[in-house]
Amino acid sequence: MTERRDSGQATVELALCLPLLCMFLLGVVQMAVVVRDQLAVQLAAREAARAASVAADPGAAASAAAHNAVTLRPLDVSVHSASSTVSATVTVVNHTDVPLIGALLPDARLSATVTMALEPP
Repeated sequence: MTERRDSGQATVELALCLPLLCMFLLGVVQMAVVVRDQLAVQLAAREAARAASVAADPGAAASAAAHNAVTLRPLDVSVHSASSTVSATVTVVNHTDVPLIGALLPDARLSATVTMALEPP
């Protein structure tokens, strides 16, 4: 019987799987960045809606509040008023810029809308 030597098999398998594992981990990091930015957009929309619901000039107040709430730029803030409610929509384009994986994924458009009761000043 001849004895088979497998001393380098694990190294070869690791060399073959390591690039795929790195790409997967970078994809997870990119997904975490997008989720973090979506939460920031939701915060900006809440702040914008609150500021618009109590201000005499809802559009300017909402825009200022949204820009002060988060560091994402450029934010697009729009305000729609009804008889008893005000809605603020905040939109931002999130650039996928994690090394290696960011170039493979398209930029994400993140948006959040919040409606609050109108409280006249």
